[in-house]
Amino acid sequence: MNHQSTIIVTGAAGFIGSCMVQYLNEQGFENLILVDDFGVEEKRKNWESKKFTQIVERYNLFDWLQENDPKIDFVIHLGARTDTTEFNYAIHEELNVQYSKDIWNYCVEKNIPLIYASSAATYGAGEFGYDDDHGVIEKLQPLNAYGISKNEFDKWALKQVGSRESGVSSSPPFWTGLKFFNIYGPNEYHKGRMASVIWHSFNQIKKDGVVKLFKSHRPDFKDGEQLRDFVYVKDLVKVMNWMMLSMADGQWSDNKNGIYNLGTGKARSFYDLASATFRGLDLQPNIIFIDMPEDIRDKYQYFTEANMKKLHDAGYMDAFYTLEEGVDDYVRNYLSQQKLW
Repeated sequence: MNHQSTIIVTGAAGFIGSCMVQYLNEQGFENLILVDDFGVEEKRKNWESKKFTQIVERYNLFDWLQENDPKIDFVIHLGARTDTTEFNYAIHEELNVQYSKDIWNYCVEKNIPLIYASSAATYGAGEFGYDDDHGVIEKLQPLNAYGISKNEFDKWALKQVGSRESGVSSSPPFWTGLKFFNIYGPNEYHKGRMASVIWHSFNQIKKDGVVKLFKSHRPDFKDGEQLRDFVYVKDLVKVMNWMMLSMADGQWSDNKNGIYNLGTGKARSFYDLASATFRGLDLQPNIIFIDMPEDIRDKYQYFTEANMKKLHDAGYMDAFYTLEEGVDDYVRNYLSQQKLW
C-alpha cells in the first residue's frame, strides 16, 4: 500500500473517525474520502484542518460512488449511531445495521478490504465473558439498542463468511470487525453525555474542583469501583492502521479475518480514572458519589475486560498506553490546552 492509495473513512467528523484521519495524515495518507453528516456544525473543527481529497455526505455515499466509480483501496467504517441512551432500535437499525450491510456489500462487489467498528456493548452484562470467539456471538445479550444493533451486524457478517466458504464470495477479501471497549481521547468534546468520564471529570474539576462518580447499585461493587477496559484512542487508530497495512501488503491471511476485541486487556476502576485526571492537572483527587440515573441502571455494565489474545496471535505486539499514561497525555496535551488532534 502506498501513500497514493485511496481510503474511505466513514464517521470522519466524529471522535474516533477524526482521530483515524489525523493518524493516517501523519503516516502520509492524504487521498482520503471522508464520509459523515457534515451538517453538524459543532463537529466542523474535527475535520476541516485534515488533509483529504473529498467529503461526501453519509446519505449520499452510494450514489456518489456509483456516479464517480473511484478506485478505492481500503474502507474504514467507523460511522454509527453511538448513543447508548437512544432506546429507539429503528434508528440504530438503519445506521448501524443496514448502512453497514451496504458498506460490506460494496466492498464485496469491488473486492476491497474492510475494517469496521463493532463494540464491547455487544457483550451485555458479560454472562458469556469477554472473549472474541465467533461461537459466542449468537448467544450474546446486549443491554441496549446500540449494543443489539452492533451484535446484529456482527452476526450477519459471520453468516456472509459462511457463504464465502461454500464457494460464494459474500465477504470482502480481508476484513475485521473491532469490538471497541471504553475509548477516551481528543476530539470527543461534541459527544455530550456520551463523552468519556475523563472529559466529564476534567470539566467538573475546572468548574467545581470535584468529580462526581456514580454510586454502585450492586452489593458486589463498591462505589467508584465499577471496572471497565479503558483504551486510549491513539492505540485504537494505531491498531487499525497496522491491520490496514498488513491486509494491503499481503501479510494478512484469510484465517485472520474476523471479529476482534480492541481494549487493553486490563480492567480499571472509574475511581482510578478520575484520580488520574486530577493528577494530569497536578491536583489531589476530590471525588464524591451520586445516584446513577434510573434510565440506565438496569442497562449498566459493571465490568468489562477484553481478552486480547486473538489480536496478539494475529501479530500485533506493540504495548498499549497504561491508563495513567493515556489520561496524562489527554489531559495535559489536549484538554488543558483546548487542543484537538
